[in-house]
Amino acid sequence: MTQSEGREEVAVPQAVTGEGRRGARAFAARLRHPRRPRLWFEILLIAVSYWTYSLIRNAVPEQKAEALRNADWIWRAEHTMGIAAEQSVNRAVNSVHWLIVGMNYYYATLHFLITIGVLVWLYRWHPGRYAATRTVLFATTGVALLGYYLFPLAPPRLMRGGRFVDTVMVHHTWGSMASGDLKHMSNQYAAMPSMHIGWSLWCGLTVFALTSVPWVRVLGLLYPTLTLLVIVATANHFWLDAVGGVLCLSFGFAAARVWYGALPYRLPRVAPAGALRPAPATSP
Repeated sequence: MTQSEGREEVAVPQAVTGEGRRGARAFAARLRHPRRPRLWFEILLIAVSYWTYSLIRNAVPEQKAEALRNADWIWRAEHTMGIAAEQSVNRAVNSVHWLIVGMNYYYATLHFLITIGVLVWLYRWHPGRYAATRTVLFATTGVALLGYYLFPLAPPRLMRGGRFVDTVMVHHTWGSMASGDLKHMSNQYAAMPSMHIGWSLWCGLTVFALTSVPWVRVLGLLYPTLTLLVIVATANHFWLDAVGGVLCLSFGFAAARVWYGALPYRLPRVAPAGALRPAPATSP
């Protein structure tokens, strides 16, 4: 205890503040190091994150006029680049009833089922890589929200002039949150970027990188390829929406690389149980 100009001051030992800084650094290091995931935490995190994503995505104002203008701009840009084949694909596949109905259900369901399946597989068989690979998915989805806000875009099926077939409406299939009675529950003008491509490519690359079974690796690469065909055939996205999804995924990988210091697939398959625990305090 010291006195200065009539006031009492408490001297803080340097060892205490030093320990605090070391503890903070150790805590940050633990967050950035592969660790064993906890099931209850992961279920809660995924549920809350998807709820938040859906809430924000659907809270973005439905700027119909601007979204339609942007769709016309995208369509003209694709014609300039010579890649505007979406209408031909949409009408050709729509002419085969069983095929387009199957694609409608594919679009409505596999987007969620396969992504959850890959997360469960990672959790069970690659726990050391799980957190970093999950971070890629979360960062990809998070940055996509900027696209929905900054560049509202109508999907091809909602463009003026009826150039495209809304395959869900025509064939009365179940499952699209942007058609029929469910369209009021989802922002219809959030087509850029395509998270069907972002998520499916994340699934495909993860399976391809981490499995050694040849035919499973091939399926991993076929999944995003088939998804690209489906999103175009059902008139839910342009080709350039898929490019936006790939760019978002690239951002996700870059974010995970910076945070963990390595690409997720290069991390150890099983994280050590006691990785980077803070060192016990030593006596002075």
